[in-house]
Amino acid sequence: MDYVKGIFKARPNRFIAEVEVDGNLEIAHVPNTGRCKELLVEGAVVWLKPSDNPNRKTKFSLHFVENKNVLVSLYSQQANSIVYDAILNGKIKELVGYSIHQREKTVDSSRIDIYLESENQQCYVEVKGVTLIVDGEARFPDAPTERGAKHLKELIKLKQEGNRCVVFFLIQHPAGKFFRPNWENDPKFSQTLNEAYEAGVEILVYRCDNQLSGIELVPESLDFDLTENLSDGIVDD
Repeated sequence: MDYVKGIFKARPNRFIAEVEVDGNLEIAHVPNTGRCKELLVEGAVVWLKPSDNPNRKTKFSLHFVENKNVLVSLYSQQANSIVYDAILNGKIKELVGYSIHQREKTVDSSRIDIYLESENQQCYVEVKGVTLIVDGEARFPDAPTERGAKHLKELIKLKQEGNRCVVFFLIQHPAGKFFRPNWENDPKFSQTLNEAYEAGVEILVYRCDNQLSGIELVPESLDFDLTENLSDGIVDD
């Protein structure tokens, strides 16, 4: 995919960004509703996907931003596809052995990102893309999310009904080496994540290798800490 290089200028609202491309000020769609304040700073190098759709309000979509000398993926919806493709290709050892794979499984009035089924087990996987890095530590969410807490409660209910349930944190910033919930920013989500884990909902943490030529999941799970205290020994490199 061909990307266009730009310079980030401002984000008037969560949906659009002002970027400079070849000396001209352009408007780009931001496919990430998180705050991303530590990433989208004035002067940051961004990579834009151009659109040839004449009906679009914006000429570009902002897919990557350079931060800490690496590419960070801001296309949050792509996290589901990355995880789903990795499952199909056997790159997630904890999620192999299923014969049925489905995207966006409807359960009651909600949709779970990924549904897996084998002869004797049903598995529901909810995917969360993570871009906030603090001292090498990935944290979610970067803005309070009532929807995220609701998803966790749905997984708790499904687990109580006898299903296997997983919340999958995909770190879309390659500098992330470890995960913890963002207690400072969203204590409700963080507490609900603890309740889900105690109820038997599994937590998986993986990260991406981001290149302009494509994004791939690194097939190695990472550690996490659900406690409110900062983890020791997490070094920002």
